[in-house]
Amino acid sequence: MSINLTEKAANEVKRIISEQQQTPGAPERIYLRMRVVGGGCSGFQHKLDLDPKINEKLDEISEMHGVPVAIDKRSLMYCEGVTVDFHDEINRRGFSIQNPQAKTTCGCGSSFSM
Repeated sequence: MSINLTEKAANEVKRIISEQQQTPGAPERIYLRMRVVGGGCSGFQHKLDLDPKINEKLDEISEMHGVPVAIDKRSLMYCEGVTVDFHDEINRRGFSIQNPQAKTTCGCGSSFSM
């Protein structure tokens, strides 16, 4: 899998997973799920979720900086070389996704075209 999860992003994901696993009945293993869906101004959007379930036939699984990552094979073809980062600055907080395959992005940066 040629997706790069920065160490800063991995640390934030681990923090969120740790919080979720402290609730009673929480799953033992939670994956960072990355996928590409249709939508937005430009046609495609990246989605990041936490998911306790994987499909061994449809998902590619890897581990980066101690974070288990799942991505379905269909989304994988749109995510070659993607970098997931986390920002924690005064005017910007959250995850960002840089996709070198994107030909254009919309003005707000939430969608892209191929």
